Amino acid sequence: MPRIFDNIDHSLLPALRETLALSERADFCVGYFNLRGWKALDEWIDRWSGGPGHCCRLLVGMQRLPQDYLNAALSVFRDGNDIDNQTALRLKKKLAEDFRQQLMVGVPTNEDEAGLRRLAAQIRAKKVVVKLFLRHSLHAKLYLLFRPDPISPTIGYLGSSNLTFAGLSQQGELNIDVLDHDACQKLARWFEDRWEDRWCVDISDELLGIIEESWAREDLLPPYYVYLKMAYHLSQEARTGLSEFRLPRRGRIQGATDHLLAWALQVC
Repeated sequence: MPRIFDNIDHSLLPALRETLALSERADFCVGYFNLRGWKALDEWIDRWSGGPGHCCRLLVGMQRLPQDYLNAALSVFRDGNDIDNQTALRLKKKLAEDFRQQLMVGVPTNEDEAGLRRLAAQIRAKKVVVKLFLRHSLHAKLYLLFRPDPISPTIGYLGSSNLTFAGLSQQGELNIDVLDHDACQKLARWFEDRWEDRWCVDISDELLGIIEESWAREDLLPPYYVYLKMAYHLSQEARTGLSEFRLPRRGRIQGATDHLLAWALQVC
């Protein structure tokens, strides 16, 4: 009988950790990936050597907002599953920006910073490979773990939990473990078909760049760069005014004269 993980009586996270400790690689498919939530699992994946057969392959599905589903359902034009290269590049850029926005929300903590640095190191070492599935919306949540065990080489967890700390251990979810050998093989083939799909694109380098450009980067920024960033944001209203409104020529001349007089008084 399968075990049920609802994060009320039984949480999925401890079971995943126990199985990861005995595994040599993993395939995850989720609809949403929280970069900061990776620290809940990274300790066990960090033990692997990296590369094919010794890494975690993470497949992130493309989700739509509720209003997008409504627009698609009511549209007189029915879009097929086929997309072109331009659309794929646009979606990849948009979803990469969504990952960047994750790091702009909330107050950074030392724990988050350390976790993001470990994730960056694991991506560099090919211990973690992340792809985006762009062919169509994908909400599946599947965790497959492969062990050097001839009797039960694969264990799966199937349900509703996304790869976030809340999804794995806090908010109400519904997941089951899959131990049947034939079922695990079918789930592995399902994952492989999507991983090798033409419109499944690798975003590992983009995620690495996002982390290395964020507050979690290992190289400290010069204080002057911080000053420029603050000046840029503090002058937002003034820059918006210059681009949207223009004074008459007489006003511009008078304004320039006032600036010169103010500068002269300041110098004197």
